[in-house]
Amino acid sequence: MLNHWIRSLSARLWVTSIVALALTLSALAMVVTYSFNHFPEQMLGRHEQKEQALQVASGVGFDGAGRPVSVNLPERLAWIFAAAPTEIRYRVLDATGHVLLASTGAQDGRPWIQGDPAAIVETSKRVAIAGRPFDIMTLPVQHGSSLFYAQTATSARLVDAMIGSKVKQIPATVRTITFIAAIIFGLTLTVTVHRLLKPLREASSAAALITPRNLKTRLSLQGVPSEIKPLIHAFNAALGRLENGFTVQQQFLASAAHELQTPLTLVRGQIELQPEIADKELLLREIDLMARQVRQLLHLAEVSEAQNFTFAEISTAEVARDVLAYLERKATAKQVKLELDTADAPATLWADRSALFILLKNIVENALNVSAPNSVVRLVIGAVSIEVIDQGPGIREEHLPYLFKRFWRAPGARHDGAGLGLAICKEIAVAHEWRLTVSSLASGTRFIVWT
Repeated sequence: MLNHWIRSLSARLWVTSIVALALTLSALAMVVTYSFNHFPEQMLGRHEQKEQALQVASGVGFDGAGRPVSVNLPERLAWIFAAAPTEIRYRVLDATGHVLLASTGAQDGRPWIQGDPAAIVETSKRVAIAGRPFDIMTLPVQHGSSLFYAQTATSARLVDAMIGSKVKQIPATVRTITFIAAIIFGLTLTVTVHRLLKPLREASSAAALITPRNLKTRLSLQGVPSEIKPLIHAFNAALGRLENGFTVQQQFLASAAHELQTPLTLVRGQIELQPEIADKELLLREIDLMARQVRQLLHLAEVSEAQNFTFAEISTAEVARDVLAYLERKATAKQVKLELDTADAPATLWADRSALFILLKNIVENALNVSAPNSVVRLVIGAVSIEVIDQGPGIREEHLPYLFKRFWRAPGARHDGAGLGLAICKEIAVAHEWRLTVSSLASGTRFIVWT
């Protein structure tokens, strides 16, 4: 499970994205922290000063003659100017630099900065006022055609105090934001990756359902990312080639079986009409064996194509009786008793009658081939299964995986055959969506067709 998760494309995308996000946020946090630690005045101090100066400039009130008469500040800022007049002050100047309005502690007429106020607009200048360093911010105030200036003076120690209180919170804030962002991004990415890979999961599910019986199925390109479309095209093209090859193989198999039947019949008839032929019985036996193999090849070709089946409601018990009647002569010759139990047989079963006959005939015939004289082969029709039980030597454990493979015969098998009978049974079971199992008993073998 862990190895599957490690090799998962979605897991790799998720981990890669989370790592990239974490590295990016960490680098950004380091830059921000470094900037605030080494350039606090540029990052915070001047921003605070400009904000205060803007509020002073926007709060200047004028009389009817267009002269400044008051400064209306937000309650919090007004309280700061009133509570700490020695640390923060403001003035309103005319165009020549004369003081028109001032906060507490700033009423003296001496200019904070010598010269034309227009030369220092929107810049922060550090000067000494009463022997203490202050940062001066000057902003223009336009009223009609008249120009005024709003100035704020903030002591260096107040700036340091404000910066210190804010910078101290920055590392914790950055860590919290990084952690929360990583969690949100991780959850969002999980949903996103799941949705992005949905077409691939659907294509995988569709591909898993493709079998030799439905090679006409093709994977849909709907919703598939453009990077994956060449792979889907290539897979569909491979399916097309596989379907064509499988069709050609089945057609050849059926044609060869049909073409061989007539010559074998003619050869057998000629041999029977020639009394002088030596070992006639051996020849006839070999021809019969070959004819049987040809019939099995024909059956295999037929049951490998779904269109060859004709499904209907049939009586399983009747088909079973037909099978036993067909094999009665062989059972008598081998001195094996055939028994049929239909006590729990269903009234009808949805199946192809001929296919079911072939399936049961092949299994029962195999059971007869391995049964000793005076033994019993039982055919039991249950409510959801059909069982064939023999009293033969059983099947070795290592041979069980190969029983239904085409042309496979157990080493040392004493009866004739081409190794196709059980392969045909498997094809019929798959076509009917049945399950075919086999198990060794203490004495004999049990085949079960789960319907």
